[in-house]
Amino acid sequence: MFKRSRDIADAGFLPTLSSVGNQFSAFAASLARPLQPLPRPHILVGITSPQTCLVLGGRLRALREAGFRVTLLSSPGELLDRTAAQEGVESIAIPMQREMAPLADLVALVRLCWLLYRLKPEMTEFSTPKAGLLGSIAAMLCGVPARVYFLRGLKLETSAGLKRRILLAAEKVASACSHTVLCNSDSLRNRALALGVAPESKLHLLGNGSSNGVDVERFSPGKNNLRSRLGLPLNAPVVGFVGRLTRDKGLPELIEAFDAILAAKPEAHLLLVGWFDAAEDALGSLLRWRIEHHPRIHMTGFVAETAPYYRAMDVMVLPTWREGFPNVVLEAASSGIPVVTTLCTGSRDAVVPEVTGLLIPPGYPEAIREAVLQLLSNPERRRRMGKAARAWVLDHYVNGRVLSLAVCYYKSLLERKLPRDLKNPPVPADSALNPTY
Repeated sequence: MFKRSRDIADAGFLPTLSSVGNQFSAFAASLARPLQPLPRPHILVGITSPQTCLVLGGRLRALREAGFRVTLLSSPGELLDRTAAQEGVESIAIPMQREMAPLADLVALVRLCWLLYRLKPEMTEFSTPKAGLLGSIAAMLCGVPARVYFLRGLKLETSAGLKRRILLAAEKVASACSHTVLCNSDSLRNRALALGVAPESKLHLLGNGSSNGVDVERFSPGKNNLRSRLGLPLNAPVVGFVGRLTRDKGLPELIEAFDAILAAKPEAHLLLVGWFDAAEDALGSLLRWRIEHHPRIHMTGFVAETAPYYRAMDVMVLPTWREGFPNVVLEAASSGIPVVTTLCTGSRDAVVPEVTGLLIPPGYPEAIREAVLQLLSNPERRRRMGKAARAWVLDHYVNGRVLSLAVCYYKSLLERKLPRDLKNPPVPADSALNPTY
């Protein structure tokens, strides 16, 4: 019997003492080796112009810290490189024209397809009109498993005729190529639905809207010495504006209204925190000259850190014609500053009327004048509105809460779109969690 057992062991059917020892040694060695990191899902975030990077602060970092490998894509520019470095993500530049340019758009589409073919990301998020259109088409052609179109606003709302029809068609194509369309605000979602941009089942709003929320510690009430540095009298009423200096942001109406405000409040000043954007809705040369040479208008140009400038204002005005969800209104509210903005798509979601600010119809300088004078003439009302505005932001728009909603939603998309072996990668054969014996 013992001879038969020895023969079976010699034939390899039963473990010998030597083989058991070898297997134990192999297991012990596998325990000593570091585990191989599991692959991270790769998300590519694409925008047209580097200046849109200004609204991505915190979002990219939140995705990276949640376990995503993140790549930021836009046209070349310093802001692209700076944002990628600050957020700790990769960056890729592909030139894209903001306006219609068929030949350049075709070249950009081919480059996007080649990029996605090489990277093979599990998810894409494209936004802004041109990147939204070209990127969504490329992602569909390359079979990206989870495709998001982030609707940050509708440029077609300030367009007419053939151009409006082309822009609407582009929005519909971008939405059709995507699995989901994330909308920045409730009114934007309703407007997109009314225009037929996408079916209701595809249009989604996370929480109360906003793409990033607000850093409530950075944007907070307080005093600073900025007024003295800008040459603003400490006790003078200051009306503020933050953003691109363009027609669509309502600058022509604001400048006309400010001259009327000066007639009633000769000591008032207008602080423009922004730059002349060379976009399709750029301001004309005469209005630019008027702004640059006005004795009571102070223009900063591009400012990377805007938080101190809100504290120098008594009222902020955003007389915009179209928005997705204006970050600057939330930043002003978080800083304890009441806001006057318009009833347009997106902007009307950023104010609680008569509580955190005032809503007016777009395109009426006299409405801007009346609303601003109401607030400048009543310091107690401004204080009460500013306090309510910050409390409202703290309740709904703290950046950690908003960004966590986005991260959870994207993870749920991956759960639905990716095959099981990508969601739960197999344990390597030689790891301690999967011994070979």
